[in-house]
Amino acid sequence: MNKHTKHQIITDKGGNPAFAVIPYTEYLALVDHDSNDYDEDVFIPHEVVRANVINGDNMVKAWREHLGLTQQDLADRLGTSQPNLAKWEREDANPRKSTLKKIASALNIELAQLDI
Repeated sequence: MNKHTKHQIITDKGGNPAFAVIPYTEYLALVDHDSNDYDEDVFIPHEVVRANVINGDNMVKAWREHLGLTQQDLADRLGTSQPNLAKWEREDANPRKSTLKKIASALNIELAQLDI
């Protein structure tokens, strides 16, 4: 792997780089699979990616809305208050990994689908 080929940069709604898409073989060469906490194949629906990249929603909100849940629905599943969940959905939120694991479980998704 001497040079990257066929890469793509995806920008957010402000035009800032948000994601880089590279060929899978290059990805495999870059990732240390022994220390990876996630499965190699992570599926994130287009609607969730669009909400995150284009609309600027954080992944908790993007997944919640994709699954048709209200903030109160998800808060109830988590055993927390709706205002507390709203804090985790802010664009600048940075919940702990343990919190993200609980949210992923409540949404019935993998942590890797939420923690990108």
